Amino acid sequence: MSSRLADHSKEAFAFIEEIERVATPRQVIDAMARSLGTFGFEHFVVTQLPGPQERFEQTVISRKWPIGWFELYTREDYVRVDPVIRRCRETVQPFKWFEAHYDPQHEPRAREVMERACDFGMRRGFSLPIHGPEGYGGCFSMSGSHLDLNQRTKPAIHLMAMYAFDRLRQIGRTPRSEQKNPLTQREQEVLRWAAAGRSAANIADLLDITERTVTCHTVNAMRKLGAINKTQAVAYAIQRRLIHI
Repeated sequence: MSSRLADHSKEAFAFIEEIERVATPRQVIDAMARSLGTFGFEHFVVTQLPGPQERFEQTVISRKWPIGWFELYTREDYVRVDPVIRRCRETVQPFKWFEAHYDPQHEPRAREVMERACDFGMRRGFSLPIHGPEGYGGCFSMSGSHLDLNQRTKPAIHLMAMYAFDRLRQIGRTPRSEQKNPLTQREQEVLRWAAAGRSAANIADLLDITERTVTCHTVNAMRKLGAINKTQAVAYAIQRRLIHI
């Protein structure tokens, strides 16, 4: 692992440790603002995906948006035509805003959303669709004018956002009772190395097993934790203290 990649992993772990100690949504928001700010993100919203009869303001979990943009977005009911929200419903993979395709000619309202966002300094963005085992769908969307968003930083940002989303949902709930760790020793090792930014091939070399076996352990861990991808499995395992970083 390169030293810079290691630095980003440390930043992500430091963020996770910080929000584990906080007790209110406001404290999580403040921690997110500080940590995401180091990557150039100025604004973000954490929301569940609204159903047909739900208003956007009813499903927002947390936000750090310009107040004028939030008022405009809700007044115009932009959530129904927002290309970013639409893509969050269609994929489980993180994406940059320009990857949320729409037809400017035939979808003028979609174009309007993206253009008006720019008016509030939200020119570039990165979004993470979040689909959980309980059937909920959500989105963590962040933006800024000058983003440090590349192959080195995206894994750390992804992990931080996934963990923050779940932490916000967990605050205020009754704490889980102690339970036996469902992960095998090898599954824990694989997730620990994945949390450190290692690829399946790297992990295979470190553990002296095949890459296919690493993938098998990862898939098994995802199934046990109810996660839909490796990053979510890592976030769940850390939060439930099933692995230690």
